[in-house]
Amino acid sequence: MEKHPDYHPYPLVEKIKQSPAIDLDIPYDPAWIKGKTVVITGGASGFGAGYVRRWAGLGANVIIGDISVQLAEQLIANVRQDSGNDNVHFVYCNVTDWQSQVNLFKEAAKLSPHGGIDIVVANAGIAGLDGFEEPEKLDEDTPPKPNLKTIEINLIGVLYTTHLALFWLQKNPGSKPAHAKIEPQERPRDRHLLLIGSMASLGPIPAQPLYAVSKHGVLGLFRTLRATCWIHGIRVNLVCPYFIDTPILTAGARLMLAGGAMGKPEDVIEAATRLVADTRIMGRSLYIGPKLKVMEDENGEHQLALKMPVKEKAIWEAFADDYEDSELFGRNIIRLLNSFARIRGWSGWMFDLLKATQYRLTNSKSAWVGK
Repeated sequence: MEKHPDYHPYPLVEKIKQSPAIDLDIPYDPAWIKGKTVVITGGASGFGAGYVRRWAGLGANVIIGDISVQLAEQLIANVRQDSGNDNVHFVYCNVTDWQSQVNLFKEAAKLSPHGGIDIVVANAGIAGLDGFEEPEKLDEDTPPKPNLKTIEINLIGVLYTTHLALFWLQKNPGSKPAHAKIEPQERPRDRHLLLIGSMASLGPIPAQPLYAVSKHGVLGLFRTLRATCWIHGIRVNLVCPYFIDTPILTAGARLMLAGGAMGKPEDVIEAATRLVADTRIMGRSLYIGPKLKVMEDENGEHQLALKMPVKEKAIWEAFADDYEDSELFGRNIIRLLNSFARIRGWSGWMFDLLKATQYRLTNSKSAWVGK
C-alpha cells in the first residue's frame, strides 16, 4: 500500500534493544559457545541431535531432555566418545508434562559446571497428518475429542519451556543482561532462548492444520517476547526451517516435494549455531531452505541465477523489518487512546481507580460469600 507523502516511519528498534539485521556474509566464531551450558528439549534425534553433536564438539556443556531414552543414551555415548567432552548429559523429559520440564531445568542447573543455564533451545516437536479435517462419529452420544497431541507438544510444551527459561536464564550465575554491542568473547555467560519455528510459521501448510497452528503460535511468541525480554536481560531468537531432510519429514511429504528441493540439516545447524554463539544477536529470526543461486534485480527482488557464478544461499532473515516501522493501525489506535487519557486527565484516572477498587472489593466479597 502506498504511503502518504507526509508519512514518517516510527521505528522501535532502539526501544526494544533489537540488534541490527544479520549480515550472513560476516564470519563469526562458533567457538564462542565453548563453556556455555545448553538445555535442548527433544535433543535425541533430528535437529536436536545435530545441535548436540556440533555444540558439544565445540566445548559446550549440553543437557538433553527427551522421552526417547534409548536414542538419547546412545547419542550421549557417541558424542562423548567423538568429542572427548564428558559434559553431555541426558535427563528424561516429557515436554507435555509441566513437572517433568521443571525437573529437567533443576537437573540441568545441577549438572552445569557453573551451576546455571546459558542457553535454552525449545526444540521438541512432531509433525504429520493429524486428522483434524476429517472428523468422524461426532453425532454419537459421546463423540471422540480431536487428537491435539501436536498442539500439546509443539505449543504447550514450548510455552512450558519458555516459562521456565525466563526464570532460569535470569538466575544464571555470572551472567549479565544481553547487549547487542558487547563482543561475544567478553561474554562467557549468556541468557539466550532459541525458539524453533518452521516454514509453517510463515504460511499455511496443507493437510496439517494443527502443525500450522502450533508453529504460528511459536512465531507469535517470538515476535512478542523479542519486544519485552530485554527488560529481563534475555535475548530471544528464532529459526524457521523449510522442509528439511530429517526423520520428521513423512513419506507423504517427500512424495509431495518430489522434483523440488529440500533443505539440509547442516544449514539449520549452522543458522542455529550463529544465533547461539553470537551473543550480540537479539530479536532476530532466520529462515532455512534449499541452497539456491540467487541475485538481486534492480528492484531489490531476488531472482534465480542458476547459471551465474554466484554463491548459493540457504539461510535468509525473516521478519527483519517488524520494528523498523510500527504497524500503522495499532500505532493510530494507541495514539488515540493516549490522547483520550490526556483529555480525561487526573480526574479520569482517579475515577477509574476508584471504580477498579470498588469492583475488586465487591467481587472479593461475592467470592467469599460463595464459599
